[in-house]
Amino acid sequence: MMTPPDLSALRGLHLPTGGSAAVQPEMVAAIVVGFGLALLVGGIRLLRARRGASLRRAALRELALAARLEPEARRVAQARLLRRVVRTLKGEEAARSRGPAWAATLDATFGTDFFRNGPGRVFADDLYRRPDAVDPAAIDAGLGRMLSQIRA
Repeated sequence: MMTPPDLSALRGLHLPTGGSAAVQPEMVAAIVVGFGLALLVGGIRLLRARRGASLRRAALRELALAARLEPEARRVAQARLLRRVVRTLKGEEAARSRGPAWAATLDATFGTDFFRNGPGRVFADDLYRRPDAVDPAAIDAGLGRMLSQIRA
């Protein structure tokens, strides 16, 4: 039979000898920096989301208020709203364009052709057209759909 080995010469469990303490400062610093960067990125994303949501919310609220007005006043209020939204999203220079350039700016801002080829033409060159020649329900539906998709 075999005799069991003598274990009295083995030493006990211990931490690696690379550092004198159980927690190494380099590891703590790396964890703190990583956590700080994660908080920073999360904060920036939250601020951007809130900005877009607040612009979208305000624009939809103003559109709902404009829906209560008479047809001529409604179109003027909607046109002013569109100018403010474009000024916020694209800047002052984009909000100053007129006519076909304004329709192109609106279509580029909202990713549509509603203002060049659809009922939204009224905001580019037909703002003062007789109210019976324009379908306010189509304009309201189109503007509501586009404003609800704002992602600033």
